[in-house]
Amino acid sequence: MTATQERPEEQHLPYDVFARACPSRGTLEHVTGRWGALTLGALHEGSYRFNELRRRVDGVSEKMLSQTLHALERDGLVHREAQPTNPPRVDYELTPLGHAVAERLLALIHCVEGAMDDVLTARTVYDTRTATA
Repeated sequence: MTATQERPEEQHLPYDVFARACPSRGTLEHVTGRWGALTLGALHEGSYRFNELRRRVDGVSEKMLSQTLHALERDGLVHREAQPTNPPRVDYELTPLGHAVAERLLALIHCVEGAMDDVLTARTVYDTRTATA
């Protein structure tokens, strides 16, 4: 059987996040990192100016938010709009791809938030068990 005649179970997607050199791995890191996930979640609510977004994503430094926005913009998830005003006004919003990714990410966020009672109970059980071991 030639490469073009692979059986369906042998066909591979063009990108494989589990492969070290796959470019999707970097995007996944941008999306699922602490600041990327929170930034995408916040921008799902609507357009934000930089300082508004920084206040919404409580705890992020100016440097980290700037780096996160640059990475998400480069990946095509965030659109940056600079207004030629004095002082300059810059707005950030999700692209259509960013909305699709943020919706899936928000489902995960809501799942985690909804399970926090169970998580906190599990932590207590674990800490008690490991403290006595």
